Amino acid sequence: MKEAISYQVQLNFSQIMQIVRQLPADDKIKLSKELEKEAINSKLTMLLKSFKTNELTDEMIAQECDSVREKLFNKSHGK
Repeated sequence: MKEAISYQVQLNFSQIMQIVRQLPADDKIKLSKELEKEAINSKLTMLLKSFKTNELTDEMIAQECDSVREKLFNKSHGK
């Protein structure tokens, strides 16, 4: 079994684009999909972090849910 060898290479954006342009169309599509996934994951992580708070408790959320349910019930029953 052949042992895998890894190297680290410093590339700038222009060099990466030169490499990408040499890829076959199928590989470009795969790369595009992977980059899209990465961008979505980054955006989702940022979004989740922006909503994270220690100020809300389960009890506060339950109270708000009960309040909204009561308002909706009263509205639907003409109260």
